[in-house]
Amino acid sequence: MDKIDRILEKYGHQRSRIIQILNDIQKLQTYLRRDALEHVSRRLHIPLSRLYSLATFYSAFSLKPRGKHLVTVCMGTACHVRGAPAVLSRLEDRLKIKPGETTTDDEYTLKTVNCLGACALAPIVVVDEEYHGQTTADKVERLLAGYEKPKAKN
Repeated sequence: MDKIDRILEKYGHQRSRIIQILNDIQKLQTYLRRDALEHVSRRLHIPLSRLYSLATFYSAFSLKPRGKHLVTVCMGTACHVRGAPAVLSRLEDRLKIKPGETTTDDEYTLKTVNCLGACALAPIVVVDEEYHGQTTADKVERLLAGYEKPKAKN
């Protein structure tokens, strides 16, 4: 819990900074673990139920393990019209998972959202907070290749 305590110190143990605190904890652990939420609850005197309420209200938070890379596909109107369903389908085929799932090697979690607010870049895919605009199904392989771990040489 030392790393979590450092995060709390970073924000001056301010309850008003709880969203930023939870975000940093999730970046550290890839999801909000129960023991981490309990620790924050004790340290900041925030009811655990309030932390769970925040964690379930905001789609950016996850209470279950995520992959090393979070792949988010916008399914908003502009993205949908410009081919997002085909991009999502190609990602599902390539990763062998559906939205809300994580690959068996824990490398990728696939997620959809209703809008990312970047309609001019439609269709858009975000990987680890990096925006990839005008993505097509044919670009999916190259996009993922940039995030794959290097293969070991024999």
